[in-house]
Amino acid sequence: MVETNPFVTVQVIAGGYCLPRCLHVVADLGVADALGETPRTAAELAASVGAHPDALSRVLRLLAAHGVFETQGDRVSHSPASRLLQTDHPQSIRAFARMFGLPVFWETFDALDHSVRTGLPAAAKVFPEGFWSYLSQHPEAGRVFNAAMSAKAHGAVAGILATYDFSDFGLIGDIGGGSGHLLHAILDAEPGATGVLFDLPHVIEDAASLASERLSLQSGDFFCDALPSCDAYLLMEIIHDWGDEESVAILRAIRSAAPPHAKVLLIETIVPSDSGPDWSKMLDIHMLTLLGGRQRTREEYEMLLAQSGFHLEQEMDTGAGISILEASVA
Repeated sequence: MVETNPFVTVQVIAGGYCLPRCLHVVADLGVADALGETPRTAAELAASVGAHPDALSRVLRLLAAHGVFETQGDRVSHSPASRLLQTDHPQSIRAFARMFGLPVFWETFDALDHSVRTGLPAAAKVFPEGFWSYLSQHPEAGRVFNAAMSAKAHGAVAGILATYDFSDFGLIGDIGGGSGHLLHAILDAEPGATGVLFDLPHVIEDAASLASERLSLQSGDFFCDALPSCDAYLLMEIIHDWGDEESVAILRAIRSAAPPHAKVLLIETIVPSDSGPDWSKMLDIHMLTLLGGRQRTREEYEMLLAQSGFHLEQEMDTGAGISILEASVA
């Protein structure tokens, strides 16, 4: 392990918030789209996106030092990371980068001390209407968030399909499945299967165009409404939104609806057991401050499942930054 000057360690972390803000701003401006395939000067890029030439040059210098864009002299070119900020890239995460710069994210972190002192989500203090209500009341922020979730889902779906065999299931339920990206992809890959997408009424209304002979839609609240009886249940990044009590309630609702042979697939980013840096540990703090949820270790998920009437069978790493936890009825 490389030894680091402790002063530098603290200094970089303390002042490092400027790095993600630079990324947010560059993503908002569409600099990666303006760059294209031919190296350009910062002044040319600034003229294209409506920025100050010197200020943009300095921002790009910092980002390039961390692998986002490349600079040589006064010329800027793409790096593998900056290409992902292009809107038309097949694995574009421009919307994902923009999402983290939304006021509901950035201003909530200004109140992180509230979460640390109380264990409650800081978003509830900064935005009393709540995180989800904020997005519904601010349409542009809601569009950025939805685009980010769609981009993230598309990236994860390929890994999930390559990792798990869905061919044994007749009816697959996607619980809290949003716009149904995962379920739709599974049904495309498994022509013998059918599916049911379960989510809140306004979400199901927006997903109405997905309905078909093989994919039905069911609106409801998993805390108070009956869930469908399925051969398999998908919960993709649902449980991490909630504390332990709510998570057990969701899983018990599924247990009440599940036939004895059913499988439950929790699809989540797992916190590793080692103490080194990992994205899951940052995501955990986002869940704390925004929603009061949490990222969990395999052992913590195993405990939630056991309390809900399920037995964890296996954990499968998809290679796409997310894992599948397969559980059966206990």
